[in-house]
Amino acid sequence: MWKRAAAAAGGLGLICLARSQYERKALSVETVEIRSDKIRSDKTLVFLSDLHDNEFGPDNVRLKEAIDKIHPDGVLSGGDIIVTKGRTSLRVALSLFSYLTARYPVYCANGNHESRMRWKRKTYGGQYERYQKALRDMGAVCLEDSSAMLGEDIRITGVDLGEKFYKKIFFGRPVSMERGYLEKKVGKAGEQGEFQILLAHSPLYFDAYARWGADLTLSGHYHGGTIRIPGLGGVMTPQYQFFLPQCAGTFRKGEKTMVVSRGLGTHSINIRLNNRPQLVVLRLRSGK
Repeated sequence: MWKRAAAAAGGLGLICLARSQYERKALSVETVEIRSDKIRSDKTLVFLSDLHDNEFGPDNVRLKEAIDKIHPDGVLSGGDIIVTKGRTSLRVALSLFSYLTARYPVYCANGNHESRMRWKRKTYGGQYERYQKALRDMGAVCLEDSSAMLGEDIRITGVDLGEKFYKKIFFGRPVSMERGYLEKKVGKAGEQGEFQILLAHSPLYFDAYARWGADLTLSGHYHGGTIRIPGLGGVMTPQYQFFLPQCAGTFRKGEKTMVVSRGLGTHSINIRLNNRPQLVVLRLRSGK
């Protein structure tokens, strides 16, 4: 009886491992429509998050083809395109951004992995500055606690969340975001009637993002919860929170919206089950 159970468990484990290996390369292109009276002309954007050096075909050819098929008005990167563990490779990220900046306006914000190169300069030396310079030299707009316009009606802001907001939680309580934090970091939200997009890597603080004035917050970080169970959602985040509702999807507070990407890659825990990598297509439409 025990041998049968062990054999069954082993077989199930192999099936799950094979499925996970497949899913990690099974790119899913998914569309979210956002409507607002602040949007004066319809636009299509793509949102990349948490690539973590993953490649969909040689030199990310399938990811590039998927983006080219959409032919967006802009590409937004929410961070964690790289993996930082000791010295880190920038090859995959810079190759992808070199291709994209030659074709589209590209706006890059930081996730915790990009910011870690700055937090831990003794480990990474000047690698953060070299990475940012390479992006700017390509023509990318690097949003490190700063804002830029896309057209006359879309304001994009990238916030570099502090290291404390990424601490492992396990069964404790997450660090709260004090009132006024975002305004101190990035200034006030758009005040000239622009549609305000906020690139904030962690989705945990949607209340604060909405209060600040983000019409649309774009987040990632949670990798969709690693394993997704129908009816329950994502199992575990990189900060060891369990069954957190904000692991992936679209969330609303009144007229404010947050889209949380399942991300495009993995690191450390290299598992995806019922959780295909996601390229988010944003259809921004005028009116309600």
